[in-house]
Amino acid sequence: MLDAHDLRKTYQTGDGSLTVLDGVSLSVARGESVALTGESGSGKSTLLHLLGCLDTPDGGRLSLDGSRIDDLDDAGRARLRRDRIGVVFQSLNLIPSLTVEQNLAFQARLAGRHDPDWQERLTRRLGLDGLGQRFPEQLSGGQQQRVAIGRAIANRPELVLADEPTGNLDETTAARVMDLLLELVDETGAAFLMVTHSDVLAARLSRRLHLSGGRLA
Repeated sequence: MLDAHDLRKTYQTGDGSLTVLDGVSLSVARGESVALTGESGSGKSTLLHLLGCLDTPDGGRLSLDGSRIDDLDDAGRARLRRDRIGVVFQSLNLIPSLTVEQNLAFQARLAGRHDPDWQERLTRRLGLDGLGQRFPEQLSGGQQQRVAIGRAIANRPELVLADEPTGNLDETTAARVMDLLLELVDETGAAFLMVTHSDVLAARLSRRLHLSGGRLA
């Protein structure tokens, strides 16, 4: 489903060039779950942004389901993110002016694939019954995290990317949220890649990659 070859990314700083990714190659099959680990500053989030078409590489090739996506223009990347990729951000990025129900439906409506029955099932599975008319600020951290996961899954994307999806939760809540995320990804058959610092969470996925110094170790 996802294939990256020799991805490179360099940023210009006040002290000169900073190479964050230096020839990263990986693939994730449909239905596969992959953990991406590494120290802070190793380039994990940068790689996730490239794979999710939130940024463009300086070199290399990136394909989704056999089609090149690294050379898409801004509009093409936006359509791809809307229609085929679900992202669970570390900062959640819930829209504060929208209710839980509206946040859950947001990306699916943009993609023209809003399915009320599927959203109702998601709401129950995520333990959000009765919270549909609340706003994000009225939710606990765990509830907000579940809304973010539901939004990413609501349009049944082919690729799901998650950046430290349980990083701000206590251990018990993190385990429950992770259970839900893996169940929903498995149910939709998506390819799944998750950035995490947790060896415990990484061990629950089918494969693990480790990023160090801008390269996969």
